[in-house]
Amino acid sequence: MIFKKLAAPIVCALIVCSSCMPQHHDRIVVASKNFTEQAILGEILAQYIEYRTKVPVERRFYLAGTYVCHQALLAGRADVYPEYTGTALTAILEEKPSGNEANVFQRVKSEYAQRFKLDVMPSLGFNNTFAVIIRGEDARRLHIHTLSEAGKYSPQWRAAFGYEFMERPDGYAGLARVYNLHFAQPPKAMDLGLLYRAIKDHQVDLIVGNSTDGLIQALNLVVLQDDRHYFPPYDAVPIVRQDTIRRFPLLKTALDDLAGKISEDEMRKMNYAVDGERRDTPVVAREFLKSKGLLQ
Repeated sequence: MIFKKLAAPIVCALIVCSSCMPQHHDRIVVASKNFTEQAILGEILAQYIEYRTKVPVERRFYLAGTYVCHQALLAGRADVYPEYTGTALTAILEEKPSGNEANVFQRVKSEYAQRFKLDVMPSLGFNNTFAVIIRGEDARRLHIHTLSEAGKYSPQWRAAFGYEFMERPDGYAGLARVYNLHFAQPPKAMDLGLLYRAIKDHQVDLIVGNSTDGLIQALNLVVLQDDRHYFPPYDAVPIVRQDTIRRFPLLKTALDDLAGKISEDEMRKMNYAVDGERRDTPVVAREFLKSKGLLQ
């Protein structure tokens, strides 16, 4: 465990150094993590920033995860990326997953400015919490609606989670402790894009996705209620380097324009358009921006 804690920052730093472009002064670099929603949000940010500021935007999407995106900002190799307040609180600030929406936002905003010289911008409008998911047929057969009820059946189930969820402070270990979850075998760690296929094909019985995932409804899956309020709020927020805002003042204006523009339902529909309908991410992002009157 000590080795993992020491190794993770080193690995992240190496990935950032090897995968990101050198520092830049003539453009704005938008980054994202390695799943569909992040790419959509990154594309929305990139398209609108380019339109509003008239500054060229470079896209650095599908970076390995939270730590890599954060390190990319600190190193000046990216300027802005979409994050979630609960993730920032637990994974980066390493604080306990607690607090209401307003308190978590203010805590993250204050600490990021003080420690990292990063600005946490107003929420894009939705909370994308973790979703503990089982098949709809199992939920109906067992009459399960909450995570507390699931604890009784978990010894019969196989589980799978994303790699980051297995390690993060608000992830698997705490969830299992709070809800007394014990599975038939150690949970599998797999790429986020494979989780839904695994539960659909009955390879596993429980996964953790995101509440805005478009495939939840499409595959007739059920999200178990977090009735003990384990997860903190995860409001989607752009995080941006302060020195980039000083170089490009209209960047702040662009990000302020996007505040509150995306509802949970709208995000879910965009995710499904990409994952379920196989539509191109830039097209989905552009259509959304036009629907809000932000692009002509």
